[in-house]
Amino acid sequence: MYERNSVAELAEALKRELDRYSPGEKLPSSRALVERFRVSPVTVSRAIAALAAEGLVTTRPGAGAFRTAPHGAPARLGDTSWQQVALSVESAGEVVPRSVDASGVLTTLAEPPPGVIELSGGYLHPALQPERALAAALGRAGRRPGAWGRPPIEGVTELRAWFAREIGGPAGTVAASEVLITAGGQSALTAALRALAPPGAPVLVESPTYPGMLAAARASGLRPVPVPTDARGVRTDLLAEAFRTSGARVFVCQPLFQNPTGAVLADDRRPEVIRVAREAGAFVIEDDFARRLAHEDAPPLPPTLAADDPDGIVVHVCSLTKATSPSLRVGALAARGPVLERLRAVQVVDSFFVPRPLQEAALELVGSPAWTRHRRTTAAELRVRREALLTALHRELPAVSVDFVPPGGFHVWARLPDCTDDAALSAAALRAGVAVASGGPYHPAESVAPHLRLSFAAVAGTAELAEGVSRLRTAFGTACPS
Repeated sequence: MYERNSVAELAEALKRELDRYSPGEKLPSSRALVERFRVSPVTVSRAIAALAAEGLVTTRPGAGAFRTAPHGAPARLGDTSWQQVALSVESAGEVVPRSVDASGVLTTLAEPPPGVIELSGGYLHPALQPERALAAALGRAGRRPGAWGRPPIEGVTELRAWFAREIGGPAGTVAASEVLITAGGQSALTAALRALAPPGAPVLVESPTYPGMLAAARASGLRPVPVPTDARGVRTDLLAEAFRTSGARVFVCQPLFQNPTGAVLADDRRPEVIRVAREAGAFVIEDDFARRLAHEDAPPLPPTLAADDPDGIVVHVCSLTKATSPSLRVGALAARGPVLERLRAVQVVDSFFVPRPLQEAALELVGSPAWTRHRRTTAAELRVRREALLTALHRELPAVSVDFVPPGGFHVWARLPDCTDDAALSAAALRAGVAVASGGPYHPAESVAPHLRLSFAAVAGTAELAEGVSRLRTAFGTACPS
């Protein structure tokens, strides 16, 4: 059972028993709850914290948890219908609804209900996260002189230098002065889109692509224009045509372990992407989200596009989040030329700076021996889980195919039979106890075939992967009965 599911179940059990206690009466001790429910002290602590967050109990350090007084009558519900007009914009004399669609992002962010196996997640399972190393790094960081002071706007100098080495590679083609520290990859990606394209402009994107990027582009008023991909990455012949026909000045791509296909941009296409963009007078946003998620059997990784670009065409985005913890929201933007100052200005206006203790903790982590051990352990475990998922799919769902097996990242792009409604299958799978991501939200326009993105990183282990695919098989008959 997931730890987080244990927490939810214990919190529900305690909530059902609250009527046994008078307001102000003390609940059983943590030790008593551990023995009674056969859970860990951490689970008890988190369950009590969940009840406290709902205002059901009050905790007193050293004394325990106490039931709070019942709330009074609920506040009268007001009429908020006026907001439908206020949240719309007037265009050509008409009121047009204006909204931000985060559904594709929420699929990978939302925690599934208790008992549901998560094959949709976008982060490492807690068992794969370097929690002990992170805690130690945060403790050391908090004791650093000046750790709680105001950081440099661009980021802590040493951390910028570390990212510069990671992005520029052994040749050192990226300088620390060309790097900005950001609050994770999504923040960096959003800042780059806003800096490089005005509202209403087209932006070229891979098809299929990461839903979070599509949501960020549309929320900024941009129009995503799809460029097809294959097993070798983006089709550069179609990229040139898309630039010509759309007039776009930005192309967003994931050259390494692309989300969702897992493709790696072929060697002969890498210089073509930069050449085509240069001829169009356009920028390339390189979203290098998975470089630190290479599997144990991966070949040597290609350098970043930014490392081979002296002319400032590539704006590089990367992050430590995927390889560590969803809460270590520390990433980087790398660019050269006048665009760097614009990126800096956008970030300052949006968020001022990334909290210094978080930057210092990231620096402590990547500078410790634990970082190398974590990278090695994760690479081995991701390979094992990838193979376990593929084996389970072959055994349980032979009609589902995986055309490309990625040597990195945390997911596979599974092709479904043509008869399948992938959205209906996703809903049926959730009812069967497994969460999967349907392929539709990954397409900026119509999809050419039904797919599922299946993640193998967010589960507890290989046994849970096998059970998840078994549950998916149960759901499969309802979505594609023929």
